[in-house]
Amino acid sequence: MKRRNFLKVIGAGAVSITLPACMSAQQPSGKGARPNILWILSEDISPDLSCYGTPAVETPNLDKLADQGVRFTNAFTTSPVCSTSRSAMITGMHQGSIGVHHHRSHRKDGYTLPEPVRLITEYFRQVGYFTANVKTAAPGVRGSGKTDFNFKFSNAFDGSDWNQRKPGQPFFAQLSISMTHRGKQWKGLDKKLDNPVDPAKVKLPPYYPDHPIARQDWATYLNSIQMMDQYVGKILKRLEDEDLANNTIVIFIGDHGRCHVRGKQWLYDGGIHIPLIVRWPGKLKPGRVSEDLVSTIDISATVLNIAGIKPPKHIQGQIFLGPGAKKRKYIFAARGRCDETIECIRCVHDKRYSYIRNYMPYRPWMAPNRYKDTSYPMRELLRSLHAEGKLTPAQKKFLAPTKPPEELYDLKNDPYEVHNLASSPEHKNVLKRMRAAHIKWMRQTADLGLIPEPELEEIYLEHGNGYDILAQPENRDLIERIHEVIELAEYGKAAIPDLMQAMQDKRASVRWWAAIGLGNMAPDVGAAETALQKALQDKSASVRIAAARAFCRMGKARQVLPLLARELQNKENKIVRHYAALELEDLGEKAGEFIEEIRAAQNDSYDCVKRVTTRIVNTLEK
Repeated sequence: MKRRNFLKVIGAGAVSITLPACMSAQQPSGKGARPNILWILSEDISPDLSCYGTPAVETPNLDKLADQGVRFTNAFTTSPVCSTSRSAMITGMHQGSIGVHHHRSHRKDGYTLPEPVRLITEYFRQVGYFTANVKTAAPGVRGSGKTDFNFKFSNAFDGSDWNQRKPGQPFFAQLSISMTHRGKQWKGLDKKLDNPVDPAKVKLPPYYPDHPIARQDWATYLNSIQMMDQYVGKILKRLEDEDLANNTIVIFIGDHGRCHVRGKQWLYDGGIHIPLIVRWPGKLKPGRVSEDLVSTIDISATVLNIAGIKPPKHIQGQIFLGPGAKKRKYIFAARGRCDETIECIRCVHDKRYSYIRNYMPYRPWMAPNRYKDTSYPMRELLRSLHAEGKLTPAQKKFLAPTKPPEELYDLKNDPYEVHNLASSPEHKNVLKRMRAAHIKWMRQTADLGLIPEPELEEIYLEHGNGYDILAQPENRDLIERIHEVIELAEYGKAAIPDLMQAMQDKRASVRWWAAIGLGNMAPDVGAAETALQKALQDKSASVRIAAARAFCRMGKARQVLPLLARELQNKENKIVRHYAALELEDLGEKAGEFIEEIRAAQNDSYDCVKRVTTRIVNTLEK
């Protein structure tokens, strides 16, 4: 792998990590020239604060912070799940550009960042800042200390509290609050608060049933926000008590959207729209509300700029406050695999419209997922009410067996994203514009998301990282070619000859998408069956599995079951085992012929394989 090619791929010039070459420290003049920066991240939270107009919830401390600073109404994260979102924020790079776009795919395997990408804390450290990942935030308040970066790193922070710095040394501090993350900390919140949220007074989105379980779950989430607000109040008081408030910029955000159905892990506003409040004493007019579009990767560039550090050229975020600030026309977000559930979705958002591209429309929204199935009471409620025929069209949409390839929503008239306008003649120009912006962004950022994860794993195993694939001469057109094959598959049977041709491509990623497309057309693949039969012997395990999937959909599962059972034991590539397990799960009772092999895979070293095979065994043994 030629790591130096990374910047050529994303369209930037070569940059060195040394301070003189990559950035300059521009010491502002005057008192308080180097401000402290406190970055508060509340986990799994949408703009569900009273200062954003949410009924039933009370957030007086954050409301006060907003009155003292600027409240942004159009702030979005690059990803709807923590490891990928946080990885993008701390580097200022889209997760798909640096190969960390699958949730928790590289926390323990030694995957490294491409040159010259660094954590922004390194840049702060080079100009004299003390960096802290705060553990003891204030009396009675613990920071989680969460990093959850999806790559190997060392020395990310200098300490765990800004009070560990030298006298007079400025600090950059990250402080994560886990209270709003769904978990055991939510239990009994109504008894710990003086003003618990009344479930009868909450306003549910129209895609949730008006049911006591739904109301209680939503109220519990809002209670976690009220408790978090108390924590923020204590943190801000500590700044006052330590005489730091006037020279400390406070940035409050969520790492991604709320932990509810259609929220976390999805690219609807519930998953990527977050609160953003910035207080910068003496610099920002108090009480201002900004409708500017802001991406969380912009925060990295902005805090560096505020500190007098010129952001490195490779950073994809842009400055939104202070000197050099720019306005965005669009924000972009992406979702890859989350836990054991594979997906490939992209989103483009302007101030009015949201465009979502589902690259795996054949996978349902409510695909099995251990985390959500065991933690979200709303999922079981939706399934139960759907079985009883008690859901409205907006509520049952999320239980459909497939998704549309494209979604377009007019947020001005449809803020809950219920009415898909992708086929609306009146919106064809909007659709065309948003689609074009999406494709342009994928090219500019060298988005690796269309490359199947098993193939990225092969590259990583061979070279130590996976981000450099698009820099290779044979792959300069890979994104365009894959996109072309995906769209061919959506044209229907008329595209079968072209898909058969794509099955001959030298690149496994193209062959994989062609096999997936043909499988989606089963059983009417006709002459393509010969090509798929040949693909069962492909040198790429991922292509072999995709071809086996096609035969399963043609009603010929028995022919390929032995292949899937073998790939479930693939010793070289854990993602291949994962994909094989998912295909066996889709077969239901037919997979019972290999129950012993599936049962053995419950002890796999890779958790995603464990989760899927455990579900298969539990289903087969009922």
